[in-house]
Amino acid sequence: MSPVTPEPEWYEAAFTAGYVDVYPHRNLDAARAEIAGLVERGLNGRVLDLGCGFGRHSLAMSEQGLDVFGLDLSQDLLAHATHVDAEGRLAGRLVRGEFRALPFRPRAFDSVVMLFSSFGYFDETDNGRVLDEVARVLRPGGTALFDLMNATLIRSTLVPESRREDEGRVFEERRRLVDDARRVQKEVRLIETDGSVRRWHEDVRLYEPEEFAVLLGDHGLRPLRSEGDFDGRTLAEDSPRQLVWVGR
Repeated sequence: MSPVTPEPEWYEAAFTAGYVDVYPHRNLDAARAEIAGLVERGLNGRVLDLGCGFGRHSLAMSEQGLDVFGLDLSQDLLAHATHVDAEGRLAGRLVRGEFRALPFRPRAFDSVVMLFSSFGYFDETDNGRVLDEVARVLRPGGTALFDLMNATLIRSTLVPESRREDEGRVFEERRRLVDDARRVQKEVRLIETDGSVRRWHEDVRLYEPEEFAVLLGDHGLRPLRSEGDFDGRTLAEDSPRQLVWVGR
């Protein structure tokens, strides 16, 4: 009997080469503006960009003079980094790896960032393992930044279905809240110009500020302050994002 090949996890299936086309607004220019604001508000030193994707934020950090390294599980996205990093600034600095078992020594970084909802992919036990790893590689006195979805905004404004067309490609998305509205799931259907269809889904944990603060404390970290977007605005119920600055 042939061995059964396990189904890939949702994040293995979702973050392939086509991801860049699905979210074209997440580009280098946007990353440069976002990182400039974070540097002004305290991002510094040797930085680990967890969930770096194709390296747009890592490159922006390098341009700001930070000593940056990036990690992502997607080989497709890491390979795409050469398209945005024409000067090779990130050569040897982007590695393939797993959030729950980081290939770095303890206390190796002054700062760790997880941007664009990179945290919350797993169940509570494994989300805690990610925090344990962040705490392990962060030096005492260092700072982590978690860019989470604003749970209140997502729950109140969720659009169940949407459809858009871009240069002949059709994107259909269905969204729902599950697990007593603690997780948001999205089913994506992409119809290519040749009629071929690709499907995948996303599944991310939503955290209220107080809930996330408790989780941080359980894993050796502590919240310092929260912001509502990359411009540093105060976190409110209608804020676009939930950026949580965290101390070790």
